[in-house]
Amino acid sequence: MIILDSLTEFQRLYGTGKKWLRCMEAVNNVENIRPGVFHSVGDSLVYRLASGAEPQRAEFEGHRRYFDIHYYLEGSEDIEFAAKSRLYTFAPYSDETDRELFTGSGEKITARKGHVIIFENHEASRFRPEKNVKKVILKVTIEESYFLNK
Repeated sequence: MIILDSLTEFQRLYGTGKKWLRCMEAVNNVENIRPGVFHSVGDSLVYRLASGAEPQRAEFEGHRRYFDIHYYLEGSEDIEFAAKSRLYTFAPYSDETDRELFTGSGEKITARKGHVIIFENHEASRFRPEKNVKKVILKVTIEESYFLNK
């Protein structure tokens, strides 16, 4: 998991490349979308606005073909994450949903307004949002991805 304190830091680290520019295009469009409705930018990114506490699973969720980026506009939520190798498989990977579920325990952080959290594919996570959380969730293809701080 990569935790950035601001969108400015995200832009500084990931300011070049079509995929990262599309992330900024999605974030800049947030005023024009309704919560829960998926939108896309090209073939490498889908995004939606999450507003308020959404139903959450008890299990950790992991992905293989897409990674998630969460940009927090308001409120906060607790996130628990762990390397998939340290968790127990609850539901095997589904290519149709790009999802696999795990049980176990991990490290906890609290994401707050302004944070940008990048969920890497070797990890799984679960959330405990507050009612006042509002965030943009971006699902970005792993193809041609790189993380400058790695």
